[in-house]
Amino acid sequence: MIRKLERLRSENLERLIREAGTLKELARRADTSSSYLSQVRHRMRTPSGRHRKVTDELAGVLERAMGKPDGWMDESHGPQAFLAGDTIEPAAHGEVPTHLRPLVSWVQAGHWSENLASPVPEDEVEWLPCPVRCSLRTFVLKVRGISMEPEFSEGDLIYVDPEVEPANGRHVVVRKEGTDEATFKQFVNEDDRMFLRALNPDWPDRIVEIDKAVTVCGVVVFKGKVV
Repeated sequence: MIRKLERLRSENLERLIREAGTLKELARRADTSSSYLSQVRHRMRTPSGRHRKVTDELAGVLERAMGKPDGWMDESHGPQAFLAGDTIEPAAHGEVPTHLRPLVSWVQAGHWSENLASPVPEDEVEWLPCPVRCSLRTFVLKVRGISMEPEFSEGDLIYVDPEVEPANGRHVVVRKEGTDEATFKQFVNEDDRMFLRALNPDWPDRIVEIDKAVTVCGVVVFKGKVV
C-alpha cells in the first residue's frame, strides 16, 4: 500500500511533468537524470527490492527547479485532468504497475484475446502510462497509415480496451477472419446494420459492412503522442 505522503508526491510529480511539458524537460531543469526520474515516476524497484519514490531530497530539488515553495510536494493541489491528445512518455523497462499498458504490434493486437493466458513478457515490450481509467486488458498501438486522418495521424498512440463495448461512432480495432493483423476504423451502427468507416474522406472503400468474419479486439479509450 502506498502511504499518503508517497501518493501526494507521486501526484505532484505528475503535475510538475505536465507543467514542464515533458519528463525530460523536468529532469533538465532539476539537473537530474531523466532515466532516474522515470524510475521514480513508475515506482521501479531498486536492486534491494524497494520501490523507488520521491525522497525528501528529490522533493526539494524539484520544488526549487519549478519555483515552488518549500513543502509544495507534500500538499494536495486538487484533482488533475487529462485530455485526449496529451503527450505520453515511454516508461522504463522493469516492474510494471497496473497503470502501465503494453505497446504491442498489430499482429499481437489481432490475437490479443487468444493470448490473455500468456501475458506479454515485461522485459520484451515498452510499457506506457494510461492517463484514463481502463481495464488491465488494455493495450497500446501506434497508428499506421492515413486511413484515419485527420483525427489520427501516423505515429499517434491509441489505447485500446477490450472490455469496452463498441458503440455507434466509437473508434475500434478489429481483425478480419483469415488475417493476422488488426485494423483501426470507426464503428457505425445504422438500422441494425454495422459498418467500419475510415475517417479519411479520400480513402478507397471508405465504408465496409461488418459480417461475422470480423472480431472486435477493443475500443479506443485514449489518444496521445510519444515524445
